[in-house]
Amino acid sequence: MSGHSKWSKIKRDKGVNDAKRGAVFTRIGNLIAIAARSGTDPAMNSTLALAIEKAKAANMPTANIQRAIDRVADKNAAALEEATYEAYGPGGVGIIVETATDNKNRTYPEVRTALTKNGGTMADAGSVLFQFTRKGVIRVAADGEEALLTVLDAGAEDAVEEDGEIVVYTEQKDLAKVRTAIVEASLTIVEAELQYVPNNMVPVDDEETARKVLKVMDALDDVDDVVNVHTNADITVDVE
Repeated sequence: MSGHSKWSKIKRDKGVNDAKRGAVFTRIGNLIAIAARSGTDPAMNSTLALAIEKAKAANMPTANIQRAIDRVADKNAAALEEATYEAYGPGGVGIIVETATDNKNRTYPEVRTALTKNGGTMADAGSVLFQFTRKGVIRVAADGEEALLTVLDAGAEDAVEEDGEIVVYTEQKDLAKVRTAIVEASLTIVEAELQYVPNNMVPVDDEETARKVLKVMDALDDVDDVVNVHTNADITVDVE
């Protein structure tokens, strides 16, 4: 999944270096607020626990995390809802855009504009989503055969080494359980979340097309209400 990891790596580096930390915190705060609807105790709500873990990895202050959780009980807070959009990017690659918003009438046009201005198009519901499977994805700060065997023994569906880390794939329902088992095996978790994982990759071996794909992905990621962007683009050329 080299193309998937190329965009994922660019997105991670962007997140680490993003000057707009307030925007990053807002996105993660929205994820926490939505997760907290199923229970405000992370010990009893694995989705909330994972969202809090993501917040801590982004150095989000504890006070911000608690405020996001407290939105569940705040009757004056704007109601958030999740919306997922499907799209095609340059070269015919599939794109899934996950959002958390208090106003779909604002979010949809912003997503559409980010696409159309950068060579992409909105797709009909279901026309792209079937090319992906919702899975748990865990990045582990380890490499080597012993670590691979450890994560597989923890219940992983699959695991591959990428860029000095092990990327672990699980069934959606098994994400929290496998994550806990990996931690108990004394391995360090870098990130754990649900993602749309491509069933098959679409090769992108032209540098100009690859540049356009990354540009549209970056534009989508810059939309305030977008919390995650996924693609089946397998970028096989270096793009500076």
